[in-house]
Amino acid sequence: MKSLVKYGTAFGLCFILLYLLPLDGRGLWQPDEMRYAEISREMLLSGNWIVPHFLDLRYFEKPILGYWINTFSQFVFGHNNFAVRLGSVFCTTLSALLVAWLAFRMWRDRAVAALSGVIFLTCFLVYGVGTYAVLDPMVTLCLTAAMCCFWAASTATTTPSKIRGYILLGLACGLGVMSKGFLALAIPVIGVLPWVVLQKRWREMFTVGPIAVVSAILIVLPWALLIAKAEPDYWRYFFWVEHIQRFAEDDAQHKAPFWYYIPIFIVGCMPWLGLLPGALKRGFQERSDQNAPFYLLGWVIMPLLFFSIAKGKLPTYILPCFAPLSILMARHAVILAKNKARTLRVNGWLNLLFGLTGFAIVLVALAPWGFTKHTLYDTSEVNKVMTGGLAFLIWALVGAVAIFHSERRWFWVALCPLGIALLVGQSIPNTVVHSKQPQAFIEAIRPQLTDSQYILANNTGIASGIAWEMKRSDIDLYNSEGELRYGLTYPGNEDRFTTPANFPLWLEKHRRSGNVALVILLSNRRNLEELALPPADETYSDGRLVLLQYLKQP
Repeated sequence: MKSLVKYGTAFGLCFILLYLLPLDGRGLWQPDEMRYAEISREMLLSGNWIVPHFLDLRYFEKPILGYWINTFSQFVFGHNNFAVRLGSVFCTTLSALLVAWLAFRMWRDRAVAALSGVIFLTCFLVYGVGTYAVLDPMVTLCLTAAMCCFWAASTATTTPSKIRGYILLGLACGLGVMSKGFLALAIPVIGVLPWVVLQKRWREMFTVGPIAVVSAILIVLPWALLIAKAEPDYWRYFFWVEHIQRFAEDDAQHKAPFWYYIPIFIVGCMPWLGLLPGALKRGFQERSDQNAPFYLLGWVIMPLLFFSIAKGKLPTYILPCFAPLSILMARHAVILAKNKARTLRVNGWLNLLFGLTGFAIVLVALAPWGFTKHTLYDTSEVNKVMTGGLAFLIWALVGAVAIFHSERRWFWVALCPLGIALLVGQSIPNTVVHSKQPQAFIEAIRPQLTDSQYILANNTGIASGIAWEMKRSDIDLYNSEGELRYGLTYPGNEDRFTTPANFPLWLEKHRRSGNVALVILLSNRRNLEELALPPADETYSDGRLVLLQYLKQP
């Protein structure tokens, strides 16, 4: 009971301190957070909950469920940073609760269940993505629910409960399709495959499994038919471009080597890395006498291998692997705590080393007095340097506390990310803010943007930031189509994009009817003069972001 109270209290504290308090403490990042904020804002404004639009252009890169969640959040809490990120927090929290439920269902141990939720919430990758406005927490929730339902169905003792489990499995997979695409169907199958082979459950898969298929189709079908009717090309584009080309073809997006996920997986396990080897080893060793650990192990390893083989890679893709991994590490930790094993002390040392390494990198390499050729901070940002160093120093100090009397304090490492959670917003270098967090710059040029009938940007992330802040979606693109290339191909959008060669004529035509504002995100190695733009009536610069305003001419 004491362990349950301790871990349950930690679950609540982690949720409040790591996930709720910091949400509004840092600006939205472009391109991801700005994009999803703006798409949901436009959906709420237009009332079109079937076809996603981005800057009033068709945007078919993702399905609809994630937008629905974010749109509802904005409907309830308004158009602010808190509402934009709350959808990710909500889904991450539900995933943690499902992780705790599954752990209890497997071992009937409340301490393991509560600790599983805590470990999931505090894993570095889970926390980093779970407070960031992307769609991966949504699909992670669906995949976690699917794996929970499969376990419930497979261990059911009556036929009705088994059928209910497969129905819920299908619903979870269908919602996963509506969150991120058809991979939500493949990942659960891949994840359970080793366990099915070991347990010889092929017959059940083929006899009862079709119930899940029908259930998945039924949940997806209404929206699938509605969007096919409204946009006949949606499914062709979504399947071929967003699945085949993104993951498998030679021109796949975000190409990376096979080993790409190894360092991400290791760092993503902090502050629980010391538990990782033993947890994986225990899961494999218990495959013969206990089926639950091997089920979880397959759920970790198989998706990790799948995404490693795929040519297109992003760190967020392996987020679902941390749900079963959290349960394996929690059970391993509870067993170690009873035996006072030195592994828990080693985990404290790893966190001390990780925190000190981060502290050293910030104060020695990234600071203006650092030894690197191009430091990240400049001489006016000493306070930010100290704040960033303090965030990692807190991590190191918590790790140090967990080393001594580790049989009682090992669990304190759950607080390691606290410094980063509360201080990261105040330690981001200006060079990063000026290129990746454009809200402050947009606020500074709001009068010029308000007075401009036409606004262009050379970057879709900046364009979405302007649209979000100014509450207008008619932001045109200059020089770079980016992810809106497909939407721009539809008739009627010819005037939404202009090239540098055509810009002088475009400008001459449009400034006859109103002011024109052009917002440029400069690359690191170029300056404004190199772009050879027509002379502006007003120029405002803040680091790499530049406003050029051209006043109306008769």
